[in-house]
Amino acid sequence: MAALIDVILPVFLVIGFGYVVVWRGLFSDAGVDGLMSFTQNFAIPCLLFRAISTLDLQQNFDLALLGSFYIGALAGFATGVIGARYLFGRGWEDSIAIGFCCLFSNSLLLGLPITERAYGPSALEANYAIIALHSPFCYAVGITAMEIVRNRGASMTTLPGKVLRAMFRNALILGITLGAVVNLGNLPVPGVVTDALDLMVRAALPAALFGLGGVLYRYRPEGDLRTILFVVAVSLILHPAIVWVLADLNALSVEATRSAMLTAAMAPGINTYVFANMYGSARRVAASSVLMGTGLSILTVWLWLAVLP
Repeated sequence: MAALIDVILPVFLVIGFGYVVVWRGLFSDAGVDGLMSFTQNFAIPCLLFRAISTLDLQQNFDLALLGSFYIGALAGFATGVIGARYLFGRGWEDSIAIGFCCLFSNSLLLGLPITERAYGPSALEANYAIIALHSPFCYAVGITAMEIVRNRGASMTTLPGKVLRAMFRNALILGITLGAVVNLGNLPVPGVVTDALDLMVRAALPAALFGLGGVLYRYRPEGDLRTILFVVAVSLILHPAIVWVLADLNALSVEATRSAMLTAAMAPGINTYVFANMYGSARRVAASSVLMGTGLSILTVWLWLAVLP
């Protein structure tokens, strides 16, 4: 339990610091917007580029592992969309954004350090296999669904082009794509460029968490608490429970089961707010789900660790 607090509490404190300084008027709304623009469009794409460009993409990904995790993620997305629409009466655009909150777990910021603390660095191979596909898969699902509901009634022949344009206007997808090109093409990157990228990477996550704290003050859970609790329940309980069942059916190894389960059990990631902000839908739900889910995951992750082999 102490190890979990050591990993999660610093994240929670950085978010809380951003919240407090905006609340006390020490950091302006314009500053929050600028900081989030920097992290979303520059720093986090640099982080993803560096991570993907140096991953071993030639490794033999386990289809049973990926299927177990991503079928669970899709089930969470469908549950989030249907629940938001028919339980809480949200519009379709908000419902897709809420579904995305149930789809996108915090595989990087929380999943990696918790798995490493629990089982050691050698246990991370399956985590990296999941993370390599995580952002492209989730954004492809979310953007496709959002473009369908935003253009309902229009000709479906234009949908693929709209989805591709929306995806490749996304700096995160561009960072992942360029990283994959460099990796698969074995292209050399000058040392001075990697040093500059690493400076950006070191700023990415702390700045994003601090900025998210400011966003949380703007979108406090006033009137959305039931929806937020629903998202948190899907993320922290339903998704890992589905992965647990599928891992058993697919006869995953103990190591792969641990990685898939813990990654699925993470709170909604920062990118859920990035997606909601991109479309201007359910931003308060997305921002508050990250904060509340991160706090509650201290307990739920401890419980999942207790039942894992």
